[in-house]
Amino acid sequence: RLTHDFSPRRDGPFVPVNCAALPETLAESLLFGHAKGAFTGATRSTDGFFTQAQGGTLFLDEIGELTLPLQAKLLRAIQEKEVLPVGSSQTQRVDVRIVGATNRDLRAAIRAGYFREDLYFRISTFRINVPGLASRLDDILPLANYFLLKHGREEQALQLSPEASAKLLAYSWPGNVRELENVIQRAIVLTNDGMINSAQLIFDEPSDHLMSTGE
Repeated sequence: RLTHDFSPRRDGPFVPVNCAALPETLAESLLFGHAKGAFTGATRSTDGFFTQAQGGTLFLDEIGELTLPLQAKLLRAIQEKEVLPVGSSQTQRVDVRIVGATNRDLRAAIRAGYFREDLYFRISTFRINVPGLASRLDDILPLANYFLLKHGREEQALQLSPEASAKLLAYSWPGNVRELENVIQRAIVLTNDGMINSAQLIFDEPSDHLMSTGE
């Protein structure tokens, strides 16, 4: 999102796509669009995510989850800067910035035959490696407070007790930011007042993921 907001494309659309959640039978249509009558139920032509992102940014989250046939079509769209809607014989020119994200090791996926090497080199023009949350202790409490605001109740301000804050900082966060959000959402449900205490922080992993505090 920041890449988009601080780029010359910031006035264009930002279209996020969770590649892991794309239905296999509809993935091509959702990405590239389809023509009227392309399949049962296609009563009108529909733009895909590429066309919707025209002039802006297309964010392909979990890009490592795409099937090999879809990877081939994505490679062509990126190389040719055009898409072919399902059921159409006319290509459409597209001008989009593509940002991809994955928690997989794509080089290992290439060696295992799950990811195309040519697509990898096409999308890895500029790589940003984001360390796990346990390596970014300064981010934990700001993110926790952000999730308190995001999921909290409008009529009641929420805050973390000192003990709760210390417990968040002592955890190893194998599930990273998604797990932190889950923990905060649970705590919001369990609290009866505006203060979240350590007992209301329930982790997804057993207690052996608590890191040493040096004591």
